[in-house]
Amino acid sequence: MPHDGRDMSGSTQAATPDLSGLTESAVAAAEGLLNVARDRVAERVTVDGRVSGAALEADQTAAHGLAWLATYVESLRQLRGWWERLGSEAGEAERLILQIGFGEYLWQIYGGIPMSQGEICRPQDLGLGQDDQRMLMVPEVMRLTQEGNTQAARARLVELIHGSGGISKSGLDDDLEMIRGQFRRFCVEKILPHAHEWHLRDELIPMEIISEMAEMGVFGLTIPEEYGGFGLSKAAMCVVSEELSRGYVGVGSLGTRSEIAAELILHGGTDAQKERYLPKIASAEILPTAVFTEPNTGSDLGALRTRAAPDGDDWVISGNKTWITHAARADMMTLLARTDQETSDHRGLSMFLAEKEAGDDGNPFPTPGLTGGEIGVLGYRGMKEYELAFDGFRVPGENLLGGVTGQGFKQLMRTFESARIQTAARAVGVACSAMDLAMRYADERRQFGKRLIEFPRVFGKIAMMEVEITIARQLTYFAAREKDGGRRCDLEAGMAKLLGARVSWAAADNALQIHGGNGFALEYPVSRVLCDARILNIFEGAAEIQAQVIARRLLD
Repeated sequence: MPHDGRDMSGSTQAATPDLSGLTESAVAAAEGLLNVARDRVAERVTVDGRVSGAALEADQTAAHGLAWLATYVESLRQLRGWWERLGSEAGEAERLILQIGFGEYLWQIYGGIPMSQGEICRPQDLGLGQDDQRMLMVPEVMRLTQEGNTQAARARLVELIHGSGGISKSGLDDDLEMIRGQFRRFCVEKILPHAHEWHLRDELIPMEIISEMAEMGVFGLTIPEEYGGFGLSKAAMCVVSEELSRGYVGVGSLGTRSEIAAELILHGGTDAQKERYLPKIASAEILPTAVFTEPNTGSDLGALRTRAAPDGDDWVISGNKTWITHAARADMMTLLARTDQETSDHRGLSMFLAEKEAGDDGNPFPTPGLTGGEIGVLGYRGMKEYELAFDGFRVPGENLLGGVTGQGFKQLMRTFESARIQTAARAVGVACSAMDLAMRYADERRQFGKRLIEFPRVFGKIAMMEVEITIARQLTYFAAREKDGGRRCDLEAGMAKLLGARVSWAAADNALQIHGGNGFALEYPVSRVLCDARILNIFEGAAEIQAQVIARRLLD
């Protein structure tokens, strides 16, 4: 392999190769392969000149593999962009993250991308042959794959981040890093000492914590100042969600329903609805919950059957909902129901801002026409999950979102970009939590006369956590920048969520493995982090649904 004779894994900056040039060429080669793969898959799922939904579903392995390949290529672009933005601030640790990330992801593109633990999408699944794969056999890619992710590189990276807690430079501006510091201190002081006990007791997060979060602006972070919010960017939302989730994902998710409700009202509400609800959401006077999913429908929101029937000036709701987070303590429901009973798809759905009385442990659902029962869950506790039953539940006509029927699904779709970006940020935070625990335990625990962190397969796991957290984080920030720029970013948000969820689960699983038998004990916080990480691949669009959506966008 032609190169200058210097090993990438060396720790001396003077001995480093031109990673900017190497990674630029590698990205170009990966993009070329992606373009060919897209054409090959398109040929298989196109019928009469259009992408066929039935053909796409029948060839899911190829379609979803294409989504993962595109996600990897975008990940490499954003990892390289992060390195370039850092410029002179990039140190040896950042160089190692870059080369390890490129070395590993390029090898996976060539040999097979893990879509889940038992599903590997290989190039041939996308219709690619050996001749196509030769597009990656350029000197730059060959050098990165051979020398980028070595045991020596992983060892040096962990040596550099040891003691600092890891988690590389973000590449964000000073204002956002100041926000990060503020919320990190809050979590260290108020969340981490109690999170595991809240989880073990399956308790609601105390209202005092919610009040403090409200004072810090969590619930009005992106709401415009004219409505009592802070008017900050989606990038700021990512930083806050990430750090709160690093403390406890239940806390990091408290703002999600407020974000969804605010987006619905900002983009679809009447002026009166904006003036009435947005200031109260921003101050946490109103805690919303999202009431969309129904039994037996899952991600198929178009098939919802909960009815909203007119009765004078009001609407009367009847039906059942499930997997409703924080439902008992919420003051308002963003409720999706069918107002046109002659329809059986998304066109007959409408969105309501349905107020309710907040409940307590003794009487969780005091509002007439609404009952509910708790769903016991492995993790993602602190807010609780519920099944709800509506029987004659009344909603004033003025609480129909936007004052229009039949627009509920479209109104909801507008929130998906922000929701998935925030979920990706939560995933990054949970992964960071897993790495914090793994690093600490590996440093303190001794086996066979030395610390666990000295064993290659332990420090190798920690190194890959650091690398993949950086990749997922930069993909998430990229999606946030696109959203902040007013550009359509459902593709970018979907990719960030897809990868972030997998990275979070991998980090939690490996962190528990480092703990050995202790990790399987409930008393160790890593057991909670594992359970919390698992849900991220399911809600806000399961990985399979997410990959399907990405594939459709790539092929349309």
